[in-house]
Amino acid sequence: MTITATELRRVHWQCRRGMLELDLLLAHFFIAHFIELETTQQTAFIHLLTYPDPLLYDWLIGDTQPEQAALHAVVAQVRTAYA
Repeated sequence: MTITATELRRVHWQCRRGMLELDLLLAHFFIAHFIELETTQQTAFIHLLTYPDPLLYDWLIGDTQPEQAALHAVVAQVRTAYA
């Protein structure tokens, strides 16, 4: 699957959240790593962006973990990329 420039801009825009902490984590990961991900990982990251900010924040700071394996993997990648 090839992502168009328009789709990339849309995903980058979706990285903007209501919490500055999430903005920093997600936008940094998107800019530095998204294009290098495999298609399934890109899909998981895009799916991750559909979740509400409080849940995303809990996942990304490690308070809780998503149940879905694909989401768990992408959360771990985001956390590692920013550490």
